[in-house]
Amino acid sequence: MQPGYPGQDPYGQQPSDPTAPPYQDPYAQAQPPYGQPAHGQPMYGHPGHDPYAPPAPGYPMPGYGAPVPQQNNNLGLIGMIVGITSIVLGLCCGFFALPLGIAGIVLGVMGRTKADQGLAGNRGQAQAGLICGVIGAVIGVGTGILGIVVNLGGVYQF
Repeated sequence: MQPGYPGQDPYGQQPSDPTAPPYQDPYAQAQPPYGQPAHGQPMYGHPGHDPYAPPAPGYPMPGYGAPVPQQNNNLGLIGMIVGITSIVLGLCCGFFALPLGIAGIVLGVMGRTKADQGLAGNRGQAQAGLICGVIGAVIGVGTGILGIVVNLGGVYQF
């Protein structure tokens, strides 16, 4: 129960006199009419123009933009893997590394071309596939020739 007498405002405010004028704040600035901005400009348009004309279009709201498509260069990645594998096989298996080296070269060139056209983003992997493919092919051919020479030397006893 609220303290005070019945009919009295529980928050301590005095009843207002209906004949009294409304309270005027002496420090308040004059308020513009409803719907008009406080700075004195018309709501629409510019000074000297039609105040009811719609506003000119502004800049679009900043956002995240269109989604960027993922650039993948599977050719460059596979070329690099095949090129590295051709180096390893070239050290132990000779001519078996030659097809892998050639595949690494071809995939590396195709991946680098795709990256140069802007369709892929990992040009470095494609370049690595090309280089590793060349090295693997050269090592494979060299090891294969060395293996043939060593085997022929054992048979013919020069």
